[in-house]
Order: sequence, then structure tokens, then C-alpha cells
Amino acid sequence: MAKFFTEFNEGHLSFIQEQKMFFVGTAPLSGGNVNVSPKGYHTLRVLNPNQVIYADYNGSGNETATHLSENQRITFMWCSFANSPLILRGYGKGIVITKDHDTFAEYLHLHFPDLDARVIRQLFVVDIESVQTSCGFGVPIMSFVEERDTLIKSSERKYITI
Repeated sequence: MAKFFTEFNEGHLSFIQEQKMFFVGTAPLSGGNVNVSPKGYHTLRVLNPNQVIYADYNGSGNETATHLSENQRITFMWCSFANSPLILRGYGKGIVITKDHDTFAEYLHLHFPDLDARVIRQLFVVDIESVQTSCGFGVPIMSFVEERDTLIKSSERKYITI
């Protein structure tokens, strides 16, 4: 049975830190498609129980930024692929911080000091308004093998001339 919370608690934060990936969902204000994107590479930081930031690499599109600029609505989802099932969602409103924004370099350095600013497309800062847990009984048990380096290499080729 689903349970709702007003913020991430310590158990939620611990669960988030254990996950190798998360999903981001956004939708346009009206019409259009709902966008759901898998994310990884340790690109998410929880700033406090009601706020997260994540660094966005270049991808096939930029629907998340487009939707956030239009209506700010965003959902994060983490799934346990381990023995203990759980799905955790964070619902919130976010802003896009592009590379030309005054705070981009400061936020990136403060929260993601190991990421190369040249290959990060933008940052998203999200105020979490509601948190939900659900059973996750239908999520398969799977093992993590390794990160793919394809996205990072693609971003490096696109943004860094060697």
C-alpha cells in the first residue's frame, strides 16, 4: 500500500544513496508526450529533505528542460532491484540552470566537483513537495554490472575538442 510523506526521511535518503539509477518524468502543460528518462552516473544530490539537484548530460533530446521551463512539474522515481522491494517517488517543481546562468559554475563545483563542466548540459534544482513509497513487488531482482561510458564519451566528443 502506498504511503505519502511531506519530505524525504532518513530511510528514503539511505535508499536513494544505494541506487545506481533513477528515473525522471515530466510532461508538457497540455498535449504532447510524457517523458520518462533513466539517469545514472551519480548525478543526483539531495540538498535537504525537500530539495534535490541533478546534473544533466547531453542526450537525444531535451524534453525535461523544455517541460520544466513550461510548467516546473517533475517526478523522480527510484526502484529497488535488490531483494527488498521498494519504489520511491519524489514529486516536485524544478528549475533549469543552464551554463550561462550566474549560479551554474558555483552549483556544479559545490555539488559535483568531479564532473567536467564542459560536458554537463545543465542542472536541475527541484523542490520536493510530496514523497511516496509503494511496494515494488513487480520489480525484478537484478544485479548491477557496471556503468556504461557511452554517454560520457559522446558528450566529451561533442563538447571537448582534443
